[in-house]
Amino acid sequence: MTRSAVTPASTEANDNQRLRAIAAPFEKSSVAKAVWQMVNTLGPFALIWVAMYFTRNFSWWLTIPLAMLNGLFLVRIFIIFHDCGHGSFFVSKKANTVVGFVTGLLTFTPYHHWRWEHSVHHASSGNLDARGIGDIWTMTVNEYLAASTGRKLCYRLARNPLILFGLGPIFLFAVLHRVPARTAKPRERREVHLMTMAVILMGIGMSQVFGWRDYLILQAVVLMVGGCAGLWMFYVQHQFEDVYWEKDAQWNHNRAALEGSSYYQLPSILQWFSGNIGFHHIHHLNSRIPNYNLERAYFACPEFQNVQPITLWSSLKTIRLRLWDSRTRRMIGYRELRQYQLA
Repeated sequence: MTRSAVTPASTEANDNQRLRAIAAPFEKSSVAKAVWQMVNTLGPFALIWVAMYFTRNFSWWLTIPLAMLNGLFLVRIFIIFHDCGHGSFFVSKKANTVVGFVTGLLTFTPYHHWRWEHSVHHASSGNLDARGIGDIWTMTVNEYLAASTGRKLCYRLARNPLILFGLGPIFLFAVLHRVPARTAKPRERREVHLMTMAVILMGIGMSQVFGWRDYLILQAVVLMVGGCAGLWMFYVQHQFEDVYWEKDAQWNHNRAALEGSSYYQLPSILQWFSGNIGFHHIHHLNSRIPNYNLERAYFACPEFQNVQPITLWSSLKTIRLRLWDSRTRRMIGYRELRQYQLA
């Protein structure tokens, strides 16, 4: 990720203002683009569920791959949900809320509660003094070395790829999203319980159609594939080697966006399924830009293109990263930590 030089406060403020001005024209929501995205996402998602219903009676070798494909469509559904939460998918607040609730139901995610947590994430991403809400648990080297044995073990388990991307998605969507955060306000807390009731009712209805065993198997596959892919995307977007982390006093929103959020350069088909969210540095710079405008914004501004992309292949190297090293200002793995301790 390209690093910008430290600049005086006035210059930095002017730069922030200039970048916001460049990004502003792409904030405009389009009803036509939004509706078409719903059609080409929710339509196939529903049709694949129908196909799963019929194929399960004679070949699960066809049904399971269909469920896995629907997991990819679930990622795209989550991006629609995500944009509704930012108020960018439609101009209408009511339309964003309605579509956000429906897509939240399909992704097992409470709309208002998630929107609140995600807004905290956007306001604090890259801020070392504001970790803990809507992010992946990240410790600094000094924090880890000072931690108790039990806390170190918990951290190692939480960052283990098999747990993070294996058990993590099911635990997140099926369990954590059923429990409101302690600091959530009454409306967000109520909405968590409302969504849980809606998920249960949807499950009962689908079980009547598929049979409860078949439904649970297929829903688990869809949720696992979609959740794993989505969690991986979120991980890569904020867990790369020279990611931006800064103390609150020095934290800067634009630098956190352009240096603390990656440009994940994916093959066209994966970019489509992930709803352009790979242009994450632009999204964090201006979350009002809907996903269907992110690519145009990228090609409109040289500063956006100056960000070093992370490719599908190079992103695999991020799996080894575990801790933020304030000395070298980069993420390191446990092997480097041992060298750190011996130095």
